[in-house]
Amino acid sequence: MPSSPGSDDTLLLPTVADVTEAAARLAGIAVRTPLLESDALNEAVGGRVLIKAEPLQVTGSFKFRGAYNRISRLADAERPAGIVAYSSGNHAQGVAAAAKRLGIPAIIVMPENAPAAKLAGTSFWGAEVVTYDRPGGEDRLAIAAELARSRGAVIVPPYDDPFIVAGQGTVGLEIAAQTEALGARLDAALAPVGGGGLIAGTAMALHETYPGLPIYAVEPEGFDDTARSLVAGERRSVADPTAASLCDALTVPIPGVLTFEINRDHLAGGFAVSDAEVAHAMRAAFSHLKLVIEPGGAVALAAVLAGRIETAGKTLAVVASGGNVDAALYARLLAEA
Repeated sequence: MPSSPGSDDTLLLPTVADVTEAAARLAGIAVRTPLLESDALNEAVGGRVLIKAEPLQVTGSFKFRGAYNRISRLADAERPAGIVAYSSGNHAQGVAAAAKRLGIPAIIVMPENAPAAKLAGTSFWGAEVVTYDRPGGEDRLAIAAELARSRGAVIVPPYDDPFIVAGQGTVGLEIAAQTEALGARLDAALAPVGGGGLIAGTAMALHETYPGLPIYAVEPEGFDDTARSLVAGERRSVADPTAASLCDALTVPIPGVLTFEINRDHLAGGFAVSDAEVAHAMRAAFSHLKLVIEPGGAVALAAVLAGRIETAGKTLAVVASGGNVDAALYARLLAEA
């Protein structure tokens, strides 16, 4: 049984068995999202690109997987007081949807300037939304901790939790099974990284089927803290605290403690992509796959299309992690082609 960091600073990490258990718990609850392929994209890169379409997941992102796996494990005595989460949007919606399905009250702490689609989506699932002024420097963790203390609720973090990581790892289990069903053999895999929960669980699961498979973290320029940390061998913060990006879902200043412990053992490296490259990937997904991907969800595809990795004659798994983008921004980015 995995656990979070303890008082002795020992990390008990999730295992592939925990990911498999999460998959059983999510069966019939989460969507087994498709692995999409486009002849046009394959021709453009000279290889084979298999895109895991998490925008088609419940709430429009992979976050529902980990949220449901974590919240469904609350003890009976914990459920009446509910849960508290903090998020810029995708974790918020995943938690809200999971809590509603389980009949558990949820409070979500979100920045006032979160994308309107993510604020609306969180409210749709019946969660109580508490906003804070991000430019004012309010600490969302402190707000969440006080709400949890005053109401006796349980905090559900966005990534640094073993059950969250195990739930996200079901993405990797599905990719492994889907590639085998296609008769494909992966040469590499890429996934978006914010706090690192998605790629940590996915890498663990993929390495069970594909030992030694090169797996790469992809981040927005200015938020390449995971790439920098992998080079250093220890957690490093972003170089410029004033950096900005279209990729609101990935603007995390430092990798998670638990997630980096996993990722430094499983990842081959990291890439950073520009907002312009992200927008190009979003347009390509729309044109060739008819798939709506939000900026943060498109960074892995952006890295492939921008030539960050060798693609000629290769088969790559690319995670598109979410599709919750405001309509006005999406229309503007499409029109810029």
